[in-house]
Amino acid sequence: MASEHSTGGGEGAELGRFLRARRTRTSPAQVGLTVGTGLRRTPGLRREELATLAGISIDYYVRLERGKETRPSPAVLDALARALRLDDEAHQHLRDLAARAARYMPEPPPAPSRTVRPHLRVLLESLRPNPAYVISRSMDVLAWNPGGLDLYAGLADWPAGYRNLARYLFLHPAARDLFPDWESRVAGCVARLRAVAGTAPDAPDLTRLVGELLLKSPDFAGLWERYEVTGRKSARKTFRHPRVGTVTLTCETLHVEGVPGQRIGVYTADPGTPDHDAMLLLDMTAPQAAPGGEVPQARR
Repeated sequence: MASEHSTGGGEGAELGRFLRARRTRTSPAQVGLTVGTGLRRTPGLRREELATLAGISIDYYVRLERGKETRPSPAVLDALARALRLDDEAHQHLRDLAARAARYMPEPPPAPSRTVRPHLRVLLESLRPNPAYVISRSMDVLAWNPGGLDLYAGLADWPAGYRNLARYLFLHPAARDLFPDWESRVAGCVARLRAVAGTAPDAPDLTRLVGELLLKSPDFAGLWERYEVTGRKSARKTFRHPRVGTVTLTCETLHVEGVPGQRIGVYTADPGTPDHDAMLLLDMTAPQAAPGGEVPQARR
């Protein structure tokens, strides 16, 4: 039997995992329920409480949570989202999980291509001095310019096939020093990875990474269990880089046309600012590592 930590088990199981995780994190007080003073064995809401709030039968809800019911109506999904106080992104994620559960195929689709087109490598070089890279849906770093790799201090010390931004955040000894807001960064990273894994729970590239991080990082395991989901947004990130000092850059993530899952990350700073000067220095002093060809899948 698959662990609740696992990404596997089919789309219906993933829908059930999401509902269970959000139910156990929703307190009766959050939804306006009054409870007695006795000990509650269930963290968060009980199944029957959530079913009542959503206006569905307890038997039907139990089937949903156990992955036995894979075709809930839009009205049921909306009622559950209201009862669980889901925000817009989590509500949409619930709809996406239900849609995939309804058309679940036992064989997972092939993993997206890891080959980076040559003109994208030219683009990365043309973006200098802005740090830039191409990453996969599971956050493997597939191609980079010098600043794009060196911005994550110490990442270049890992073999090319092992370079992954989620793995870096949780397992590289330099990550906690690099990010002054490390706790916020790792929470956002897991929420994004959860959102991607929820749409392809049996995909080998995702299950391999998640399985490794669950085994090696208690911090990751705790955040993974919370089942927060969020998409990618433009964000300002502050780095305490060991060579160029503290620098705050704006990150933009762009989807690569025609290659599902691949994205280009680009960091920018306003010209004439200390952050831009630091970015220039990073590019000038970064080791000139060759971008290389196709990056192989990491092996554990």
